[in-house]
Amino acid sequence: MTPTTCRTRQADPPPAATPVLSPRMIFLFSLTSALAVANVYSAQPLLESIAVSLQVSSGAIGTVVTATQTGYALGLIFLVPLGDCINRKKLVLTQLLLSVLALTAAAFAPDLMTLLCAMLLVGLMAVVIQLMVAWAAMLASPARRGQVVGSVTSGIVCGILLARFVSGMIADQAGWRAVYLTAACLLLLISLVLGKALPAASGQPPRTAYPELLLSVWRLFRTEPQLRRRGTLALLIFAAFSMLWSSMALPLTDLSLSHTRIGMFGLAGLAGALAASRAGAWADRGWGQRATGIALALLTLSWLPIAGLQRSLLLLTVGVILLDFAIQTVHVINQSLIVAARPEAASRLVGAYMCFYSLGSALGAIAATQLYAHWGWQAVCYAGAAVSALALFCWSGARQS
Repeated sequence: MTPTTCRTRQADPPPAATPVLSPRMIFLFSLTSALAVANVYSAQPLLESIAVSLQVSSGAIGTVVTATQTGYALGLIFLVPLGDCINRKKLVLTQLLLSVLALTAAAFAPDLMTLLCAMLLVGLMAVVIQLMVAWAAMLASPARRGQVVGSVTSGIVCGILLARFVSGMIADQAGWRAVYLTAACLLLLISLVLGKALPAASGQPPRTAYPELLLSVWRLFRTEPQLRRRGTLALLIFAAFSMLWSSMALPLTDLSLSHTRIGMFGLAGLAGALAASRAGAWADRGWGQRATGIALALLTLSWLPIAGLQRSLLLLTVGVILLDFAIQTVHVINQSLIVAARPEAASRLVGAYMCFYSLGSALGAIAATQLYAHWGWQAVCYAGAAVSALALFCWSGARQS
C-alpha cells in the first residue's frame, strides 16, 4: 500500500461458525477504549506538578492539555477514516503501540517542548477509541448493535471520569512521571492480548486514493441527514457537559474542598456509564427517538440541582448523576443510529460525528470559564440549562419535520 492510497472495503464479515463479539471480546473492546481515552484527560490534575518539575510557568503548562486535544482533533480528521479502508486489526495495534512509545517519551521528557511533542502524539493515537466503537458496531448483528455500542461507550465514559481521579492518586504516591509509565505498561499489556484475541480482517478490497477517502467524509456531512441531526445534538449536549466539568472545580475550590474530594464527583458521574449500556438496548428496540427526548428533558432539568452547589453538595451530586445519565444516553443512541444508516462507512461516520463532540466540548469550556469569571456559578448554570433546552428544541423540530 502506497502512502497516497488505501483500500475501500465493506464491513469485515464475522465467521459464520461462531459469533465474533463474545462477551469477552466486548469487554476487551471496552477496556481498551477506557485505557486509551484516559490518556487524553489524565494530565489535568498533574499540571502543577509538571510545571514545578520542568521549571515552567503555570501559564505555559496549560499547553500540555492543548497539545493533547489538538492531536486528538487531528486524529479524528486524518486517522479515523482509515478504519473504512485498511485492515482494522493492524491499524488498532499500530496506534496502541505508538501510544506506548508516546507515553514513555512523556514520562522521561526532560523539558516542556519534548513533553508537548509526546502529548501531541498521545492525543493523535487516542482516536483508536473511535475505531473500536466503529469496529464493534460493524461486527455486531443489527439486532444487538446499539447494545454493543453502549457497552464500548461505557468503557470510554469510565476512562474519562476515572482518569483525573486515578492519575491524581498515582501522582501523589509516585510523581507525575509514574502516571505515564503506568499508562504505557497497561497499553502494552492490552496490545499483546488484543494481538491474539482480535478477529482478523478478510477480503481484498479495491484501492482508492487517501485524499478521496478524506473528501468522502465531507460528502457524508452533505448526504447523511441523520449525521447532521445527531451531530448537532452532540455539539449541544457536549457543550453542556463541558460547561459543567470544566468549571465545577472553581466554586468547589472556593468552598475549600481538596483536589481528592473534587475528583470524587467524577465517581458520581459513573452513572452515565450505566446509562450508556441501557441506551444501546433502547435503540435496538426502536425506542431511540423517544429515549432521546426524555434524556434531553432530563438534561435540562439537571441544571436545577447543579445550581444549588453552594448550598448543598448533595444537590450537586444528584445533578451530576442526572446530567451524565442524560448525556451518555443521547450519545450512545446517536452513534447507534448514524452507524445503522451506513454500516460500510462506520469509521468515517463516527469520526465525523466526534468532530461535533470536540467542537461542542471546546466551546462549552471557553464559555463556562468566562461566565464564571464575570458573573459566577449561577450564570454558568443558566447558560448550561439554555444550551440543554436548545438541544431539546432541535430534537423536537427534527422529529416533526
